[in-house]
This record gives sequence, C-alpha cells and structure tokens, in this order.
Amino acid sequence: MPPTAYSIREANVRYHDLAAEHYDSKWGIGYDEVAQAQVTGKLRKALGPGVFPEGGFERGLEIGAGTGYFTLNLLRAGVLRSGVASDISPGMLRALSASAEELGVTVETVACEASALPFEDGSFDLVFGHAVLHHLPALAGAFGEFRRVLRPGGVVAFCGEPSRYGDRISAVPKRGALAVAPLWRALVRARSRNGNGGAPAEEDELEQVVDVHAFTPADLAQHADAAGFLDVRVGGEELAASMFGWANRTLEATAEPSEVPWAWRVYAYRGYLLLQRLDRSLLEPHLPASLFYNLLVSARAPAAL
Repeated sequence: MPPTAYSIREANVRYHDLAAEHYDSKWGIGYDEVAQAQVTGKLRKALGPGVFPEGGFERGLEIGAGTGYFTLNLLRAGVLRSGVASDISPGMLRALSASAEELGVTVETVACEASALPFEDGSFDLVFGHAVLHHLPALAGAFGEFRRVLRPGGVVAFCGEPSRYGDRISAVPKRGALAVAPLWRALVRARSRNGNGGAPAEEDELEQVVDVHAFTPADLAQHADAAGFLDVRVGGEELAASMFGWANRTLEATAEPSEVPWAWRVYAYRGYLLLQRLDRSLLEPHLPASLFYNLLVSARAPAAL
C-alpha cells in the first residue's frame, strides 16, 4: 500500500526530530559570512534580476526552516528585517532557536504544516524555503497558502529542490564513492562506521520515506500558476558542484566523523565552492534547468486592485 499524506507527515516529523541534533554537522551548515553570501546568492538567483529589493525584505516566512540555515543567515545578512521560521518538526525548531540564541538573532518559530499556515492574509513580503517542497504531499494546498499569506505584490522563492534528472544522476557519484570508500578510509586513516552516516537505524529507514517528489521545471511552474501567482520563474543550479558534493558526503558518511581529517574537509569545502563558480559562470547560463540537480522557483503575488 502506498504511503498516505498522514503517514508521510508523521515520517517527516519523526525523521527530522531524530536528525535535528546532528543535522548542521552532517550537512556542513554554518552562519558565517561565507554562509550568508551563499544563502543570499541563492535567493537572488531564484528571484531573478530586478526583484531583490535594495533594502531587503521587511518580513519573511520560511517554510520547513529546519535548523535555520536560510532564515538565520538572511537575518544576519540584513536581507530580512524580521523572520518567522516554520516547520512541522519541533526538534528542528528547538535546534534553530538554540542557534539563534547563540548568534544573538531574534526569530519567531511556529510548528505548523505548509498547507495550513496559522497566519493572517497578507502577513509577509517574502515566503521562502530551501529543500522543502519535495517533502510536501499536498503541494497544491501549500502553494495556495503561500499566496494567501503574502501581501499583494509579495514574492515566493524556493531553492534546492531536486530535479528528476538530477535525482537520477546523483546515484552515480554515490555508487562510485561507496565502491572506493574502503580505500579512501585507509588513505585518510579513518575507521568504518555502520548505518546511514552513523544515524540511528530508525532514521535510516525513515529517510527512504520522507522524499516525496523529484520535479521537472514544468511541475514547479504548474503549481505556482495554479495558485494564481504571476511572473513564475524556474531555474536550475549546481551540476558539477553537486556531483562532487554527493561523492564527498557519501565517503564521509562511511567513516567515524571524528576521524575524517580536517585537511580533507577543507579540500571538500573549497572544491565545492570552486565548482559552484564553474556552474554559475559556464553551465547555468547555457544548459536547460532540467539538467541540473537543484531547481529554483519564484513568483509574485498579484498586486492589489
């Protein structure tokens, strides 16, 4: 029997609650100037030229905020003057609040579903998210809610959504990395660890359930169009960087975290940033969006009559 919307929701809550404690370290999430530039750059790319306001956005809502990668970095960078971080996982929101307190950032957190947002009409200038739409079973209802809570003329932007093509090709570097992992561990002198990156067995099993969608550009555009958005824009990003990143993450996930050398982590991080620049300058301007691993979608709510 295929999973129901309720079972998918419950799996997402449980999975992200379990993952919250080690999520930032697993994905290399930070809140420094480099991270702020990364997040701001992704948002600018999603919105396109002429949309990003010079003084930033007055009030923003993140959908599926997780541990706060986008919200906290946008607040620290001054792109958002105030922000609300929403997620269905209380564990993720607790981790986000702890990071916000440590960073001295003020942010409101709300546990809710994307398809039933507890906010008044026209409450936000920006609704945004990163790697969240592919977890949502009720996308039509969610896009309707995004439009409802946006002020007239407000914008929606989502980054980091897996494309169907990208989802398939990501299996290639993963398989290759697993094949050479024993040799890699011997070279870096790291012991093997079991499970999905050292995660609990339950988390490993749930990870197979929580990803509901992989998109074509037309899929994302259709949802935005159906909700009544205007100026719908879908783009792609990261091909070389994603292949490189997936291979390195797969290798690292097979080793004891404390035994992965710092020099390796620096190499993996700097290599990823270098290939990002290659993607931006050479590949993204010339290849169809569907060929990239990540899709970005943005749109504008109609202006008031």
